[in-house]
Amino acid sequence: MAGGKGGHWRWLVRLLLLVPFIVLIDAGFYNRTEPALAGIPFFYWYQLLWVPLGALLLLPVWASESHGRAEDQDKHP
Repeated sequence: MAGGKGGHWRWLVRLLLLVPFIVLIDAGFYNRTEPALAGIPFFYWYQLLWVPLGALLLLPVWASESHGRAEDQDKHP
């Protein structure tokens, strides 16, 4: 794990990567047709909803990792 100031924060932000995995791992939760959205069964639109949500959850992880790498490079020129 990254040490120093901000290392703990970066580790917590990385946990966001688990959210899509956790919500989609149990297909029994969303294996149903209702509620339909514009005629699309819940099973399909729920999974498709997580494509942009997963990308949005990736943004803070990417930002913290990019910021952390810049800090690491400043410490070790």
